Amino acid sequence: MPQFQDKMHIKKATYIISSPNYEKCPAPDKPEYAFIGRSNVGKSSLINLLCDNEKLAKTSGSPGKTQLINHFDVVSGETAASGKKEDNQLWYLVDLPGYGFAKVSISARRRWEQMIENYLRKRENLTQVFVLIDARHSPQKIDLEFLEQLKTWEVPFSLVFTKSDKESQRIVSKNVKSFLEAMRKTWMFLPAHFVTSAAKKTGKEKLLNYIGELNKQLKEEK
Repeated sequence: MPQFQDKMHIKKATYIISSPNYEKCPAPDKPEYAFIGRSNVGKSSLINLLCDNEKLAKTSGSPGKTQLINHFDVVSGETAASGKKEDNQLWYLVDLPGYGFAKVSISARRRWEQMIENYLRKRENLTQVFVLIDARHSPQKIDLEFLEQLKTWEVPFSLVFTKSDKESQRIVSKNVKSFLEAMRKTWMFLPAHFVTSAAKKTGKEKLLNYIGELNKQLKEEK
């Protein structure tokens, strides 16, 4: 996991397009970070928090609202530990449909699953997938199974525990620890993880700094 020394913030985030499949997505010419989780995990709220724009991603009380691959064009800036400002970073933020419960037909759900699988396996500029986990609950089978699928597909990912303000710190810590322990049964190495709250704006800085460090690593590798 990269060491956080510089501070990154999003200067501008603009909605571009909603695509029915990965082939209709924008040209793969920038690093891409996708966000996914169970329906109603607080994905839109987290994206709006990161981008400092409450109206960017549409939030809804009804699960399954996101049905397409939603792309946002992002311009971010960094202030180095020395105080020096770094060059802008250009990247895509992607809001993916949730997995799990949604009031849709079986055929529609299968279509979603195929769309998500194709995107995750074939999108060539996909840098990292952030898998959102509801911090209010003990480990859920559906989340652990989805991570196993990512392992099979060799998709790089990190964990983001959401809604940490909805329970006491003790319960959240217990649930996060339990989830990581459940992963250890089948994983040799655990991914980076973040604990967030859109309501209290916690975890935002660490998550953005992490993306900033990954962008810099990609630039150095070119």
